[in-house]
Amino acid sequence: MLISRREFCQRTATVALATAVLGVSSLPPFVDQARAQTVSDAEMMKPDILPDMVMGSNKATVTVIEYASMTCPHCAQFNEITFPELKKRYIDTGKIRYIFREFPLDSLAAAAFMLARCTGETDSAKYFAMIDTLFRQQRTWAVEKPLAPLLVIAKQAGFTQQTFDACLANQKVLDGIESMRQRGATVFKVESTPTFFVNGTKHPGALEIEQFAKLIDAQVKG
Repeated sequence: MLISRREFCQRTATVALATAVLGVSSLPPFVDQARAQTVSDAEMMKPDILPDMVMGSNKATVTVIEYASMTCPHCAQFNEITFPELKKRYIDTGKIRYIFREFPLDSLAAAAFMLARCTGETDSAKYFAMIDTLFRQQRTWAVEKPLAPLLVIAKQAGFTQQTFDACLANQKVLDGIESMRQRGATVFKVESTPTFFVNGTKHPGALEIEQFAKLIDAQVKG
Protein backbone atom coordinates (compact mmCIF):
# COMPACT_ATOMS: atom_id res chain seq x y z
CA MET A 1 0.00 0.00 0.00
CA LEU A 2 2.25 2.73 -1.28
CA ILE A 3 1.31 6.39 -1.42
CA SER A 4 2.02 7.47 -4.99
CA ARG A 5 2.52 11.06 -6.03
CA ARG A 6 -0.78 11.07 -7.97
CA GLU A 7 -2.72 9.48 -5.12
CA PHE A 8 -1.16 11.91 -2.65
CA CYS A 9 -2.33 14.93 -4.67
CA GLN A 10 -5.82 13.51 -5.12
CA ARG A 11 -6.30 12.60 -1.50
CA THR A 12 -5.04 15.85 -0.04
CA ALA A 13 -7.67 17.66 -2.11
CA THR A 14 -10.56 15.79 -0.48
CA VAL A 15 -9.52 13.90 2.65
CA ALA A 16 -11.30 14.47 6.00
CA LEU A 17 -10.33 13.57 9.54
CA ALA A 18 -12.17 10.25 9.61
CA THR A 19 -10.07 9.05 12.53
CA ALA A 20 -11.53 11.68 14.89
CA VAL A 21 -14.35 9.40 15.95
CA LEU A 22 -12.19 6.29 16.41
CA GLY A 23 -10.32 4.99 19.41
CA VAL A 24 -6.70 4.16 18.68
CA SER A 25 -6.29 4.97 14.99
CA SER A 26 -5.30 2.00 12.90
CA LEU A 27 -4.48 0.75 9.42
CA PRO A 28 -5.29 -2.60 7.85
CA PRO A 29 -2.48 -5.13 8.30
CA PHE A 30 0.38 -4.77 5.83
CA VAL A 31 1.90 -8.18 6.49
CA ASP A 32 1.13 -11.79 7.28
CA GLN A 33 0.49 -11.66 11.00
CA ALA A 34 1.33 -15.36 11.37
CA ARG A 35 4.97 -14.72 10.46
CA ALA A 36 6.83 -14.27 13.71
CA GLN A 37 9.68 -11.78 13.72
CA THR A 38 12.11 -10.42 16.29
CA VAL A 39 13.46 -6.92 15.86
CA SER A 40 17.06 -6.41 16.91
CA ASP A 41 18.50 -3.11 18.12
CA ALA A 42 20.57 -2.94 14.95
CA GLU A 43 17.47 -3.34 12.78
CA MET A 44 15.47 -0.86 14.84
CA MET A 45 18.13 1.83 14.38
CA LYS A 46 18.99 1.06 10.75
CA PRO A 47 19.04 4.32 8.72
CA ASP A 48 16.11 5.01 6.42
CA ILE A 49 15.77 7.47 3.53
CA LEU A 50 15.12 10.35 5.92
CA PRO A 51 17.13 10.85 9.11
CA ASP A 52 15.50 10.18 12.46
CA MET A 53 14.28 13.18 14.41
CA VAL A 54 15.79 12.87 17.87
CA MET A 55 15.55 14.55 21.25
CA GLY A 56 17.75 13.83 24.25
CA SER A 57 21.20 12.45 24.91
CA ASN A 58 22.87 9.92 22.62
CA LYS A 59 24.44 8.50 25.80
CA ALA A 60 21.08 7.61 27.35
CA THR A 61 20.64 3.95 28.24
CA VAL A 62 16.97 3.98 27.23
CA THR A 63 15.67 4.78 23.74
CA VAL A 64 11.98 5.51 23.22
CA ILE A 65 10.65 5.51 19.65
CA GLU A 66 7.19 6.85 18.83
CA TYR A 67 5.32 6.06 15.62
CA ALA A 68 2.56 8.63 15.14
CA SER A 69 0.16 10.08 12.59
CA MET A 70 -0.62 13.80 12.42
CA THR A 71 -4.36 13.13 11.94
CA CYS A 72 -4.54 10.72 14.90
CA PRO A 73 -6.48 12.38 17.76
CA HIS A 74 -4.88 10.12 20.36
CA CYS A 75 -1.43 11.15 19.13
CA ALA A 76 -2.45 14.79 19.54
CA GLN A 77 -3.77 14.10 23.03
CA PHE A 78 -0.54 12.34 23.98
CA ASN A 79 1.48 15.25 22.61
CA GLU A 80 -0.50 17.78 24.65
CA ILE A 81 -0.97 15.93 27.93
CA THR A 82 1.72 13.30 28.43
CA PHE A 83 4.69 14.30 26.30
CA PRO A 84 5.51 17.57 28.15
CA GLU A 85 5.92 15.66 31.43
CA LEU A 86 7.87 12.89 29.69
CA LYS A 87 10.18 15.49 28.22
CA LYS A 88 10.64 17.20 31.59
CA ARG A 89 11.36 14.01 33.53
CA TYR A 90 13.34 11.96 31.09
CA ILE A 91 14.43 13.77 27.91
CA ASP A 92 15.65 17.05 29.40
CA THR A 93 17.44 15.17 32.18
CA GLY A 94 19.34 12.99 29.70
CA LYS A 95 17.75 9.75 30.90
CA ILE A 96 16.25 8.78 27.53
CA ARG A 97 16.79 9.38 23.87
CA TYR A 98 13.46 10.06 22.16
CA ILE A 99 12.91 9.36 18.46
CA PHE A 100 9.80 10.45 16.59
CA ARG A 101 8.92 8.56 13.40
CA GLU A 102 6.26 9.37 10.82
CA PHE A 103 3.47 6.85 10.31
CA PRO A 104 0.78 8.74 8.35
CA LEU A 105 -2.64 7.10 8.30
CA ASP A 106 -3.75 9.16 5.30
CA SER A 107 -2.42 11.60 2.75
CA LEU A 108 -3.33 14.66 4.81
CA ALA A 109 -1.15 13.36 7.63
CA ALA A 110 1.62 12.80 5.07
CA ALA A 111 1.26 16.42 3.92
CA ALA A 112 1.56 17.68 7.49
CA PHE A 113 4.68 15.59 8.02
CA MET A 114 6.15 16.95 4.79
CA LEU A 115 5.70 20.50 6.05
CA ALA A 116 7.41 19.58 9.33
CA ARG A 117 10.30 18.01 7.42
CA CYS A 118 10.67 21.07 5.20
CA THR A 119 10.59 23.35 8.26
CA GLY A 120 13.19 21.34 10.14
CA GLU A 121 15.42 20.36 7.24
CA THR A 122 18.48 21.83 8.94
CA ASP A 123 17.19 22.22 12.50
CA SER A 124 15.38 19.41 14.32
CA ALA A 125 14.12 21.87 16.94
CA LYS A 126 12.07 23.57 14.22
CA TYR A 127 10.74 20.18 13.13
CA PHE A 128 9.51 19.37 16.63
CA ALA A 129 8.06 22.86 17.04
CA MET A 130 6.04 22.37 13.85
CA ILE A 131 4.87 18.93 14.97
CA ASP A 132 3.75 20.39 18.29
CA THR A 133 1.90 23.24 16.58
CA LEU A 134 0.13 20.93 14.16
CA PHE A 135 -0.93 18.55 16.92
CA ARG A 136 -2.22 21.37 19.12
CA GLN A 137 -4.18 22.86 16.22
CA GLN A 138 -5.22 19.53 14.74
CA ARG A 139 -8.95 20.31 14.82
CA THR A 140 -8.46 23.50 12.85
CA TRP A 141 -6.64 22.00 9.85
CA ALA A 142 -7.75 18.37 9.72
CA VAL A 143 -11.01 19.26 8.02
CA GLU A 144 -12.93 18.57 4.83
CA LYS A 145 -10.98 21.07 2.72
CA PRO A 146 -7.61 20.51 4.37
CA LEU A 147 -5.02 22.49 2.50
CA ALA A 148 -6.38 25.99 3.12
CA PRO A 149 -6.21 25.84 6.95
CA LEU A 150 -2.95 23.90 6.75
CA LEU A 151 -1.53 26.72 4.64
CA VAL A 152 -2.53 29.26 7.31
CA ILE A 153 -0.50 27.40 9.93
CA ALA A 154 2.39 26.94 7.51
CA LYS A 155 2.49 30.69 6.81
CA GLN A 156 2.78 31.31 10.56
CA ALA A 157 5.90 29.14 10.43
CA GLY A 158 7.37 31.22 7.59
CA PHE A 159 6.05 29.48 4.48
CA THR A 160 4.75 31.37 1.47
CA GLN A 161 2.27 29.94 -1.02
CA GLN A 162 5.22 29.16 -3.27
CA THR A 163 7.32 27.37 -0.64
CA PHE A 164 4.22 25.56 0.66
CA ASP A 165 3.47 24.20 -2.82
CA ALA A 166 7.13 23.34 -3.40
CA CYS A 167 7.32 21.40 -0.13
CA LEU A 168 4.23 19.33 -0.95
CA ALA A 169 5.68 18.63 -4.40
CA ASN A 170 8.95 17.29 -2.96
CA GLN A 171 8.95 13.65 -4.07
CA LYS A 172 12.07 12.79 -2.05
CA VAL A 173 10.43 13.85 1.20
CA LEU A 174 7.20 12.02 0.36
CA ASP A 175 9.14 8.88 -0.54
CA GLY A 176 11.08 9.11 2.71
CA ILE A 177 7.94 9.39 4.82
CA GLU A 178 6.31 6.52 2.95
CA SER A 179 9.43 4.39 3.42
CA MET A 180 9.34 5.03 7.16
CA ARG A 181 5.66 4.09 7.33
CA GLN A 182 6.15 0.92 5.29
CA ARG A 183 9.16 -0.17 7.32
CA GLY A 184 7.32 0.49 10.56
CA ALA A 185 4.43 -1.67 9.39
CA THR A 186 6.31 -4.53 7.76
CA VAL A 187 9.43 -4.81 9.91
CA PHE A 188 8.24 -3.59 13.31
CA LYS A 189 4.57 -4.63 13.01
CA VAL A 190 3.19 -1.16 13.79
CA GLU A 191 -0.57 -1.38 13.26
CA SER A 192 -1.91 1.61 15.18
CA THR A 193 -0.95 5.06 16.37
CA PRO A 194 0.58 5.98 18.62
CA THR A 195 2.86 2.97 19.04
CA PHE A 196 5.97 3.17 21.22
CA PHE A 197 9.11 1.06 21.44
CA VAL A 198 11.03 1.24 24.71
CA ASN A 199 14.47 -0.28 24.16
CA GLY A 200 12.97 -2.35 21.37
CA THR A 201 9.86 -3.57 23.21
CA LYS A 202 6.59 -2.63 21.53
CA HIS A 203 3.86 -0.78 23.46
CA PRO A 204 0.83 0.28 21.36
CA GLY A 205 -1.53 3.00 22.55
CA ALA A 206 -1.26 6.45 24.13
CA LEU A 207 0.63 5.55 27.30
CA GLU A 208 0.25 7.78 30.34
CA ILE A 209 3.26 9.21 32.16
CA GLU A 210 3.16 6.68 35.00
CA GLN A 211 3.09 3.84 32.50
CA PHE A 212 6.21 5.27 30.93
CA ALA A 213 7.79 5.64 34.36
CA LYS A 214 7.34 1.93 35.06
CA LEU A 215 8.86 1.03 31.69
CA ILE A 216 11.77 3.46 31.87
CA ASP A 217 12.84 3.70 35.53
CA ALA A 218 13.86 0.06 35.79
CA GLN A 219 16.16 0.46 32.78
CA VAL A 220 17.75 3.82 33.55
CA LYS A 221 21.30 3.54 34.85
CA GLY A 222 22.75 6.05 37.29
